[in-house]
Amino acid sequence: MKSVIPLATIFAGAGAIIGFLLRPSDIFGQQLPLSMVLTRGSGLHGLNRLLIPLAERSFNEMVAGLIVGAVLGTVVGALLDRR
Repeated sequence: MKSVIPLATIFAGAGAIIGFLLRPSDIFGQQLPLSMVLTRGSGLHGLNRLLIPLAERSFNEMVAGLIVGAVLGTVVGALLDRR
C-alpha cells in the first residue's frame, strides 16, 4: 500500500502532461495556451469565442490523461506491493 499513492500521483501527473501535450489544434495548426485550457476558454472574447469548444475539448483530454494515469499508477503500485 505504501507505493500505490506515490505511483498513482506520479502517473496522474504524467498523464495530465501527456494529455496537455497531445491536445487538439485549431484550424491554423496552433494549440491553445495552458491558461485557456484550464479555464475552458472562459476568458475568450469576440471572434475568439469560437475557440471555446476547442478549449473545452483540450481540458477534457487533459483530465482524461490524468484519470488514465492515476488508474495505471494505482494498478502498477498494487502489483508492486504484491511482490
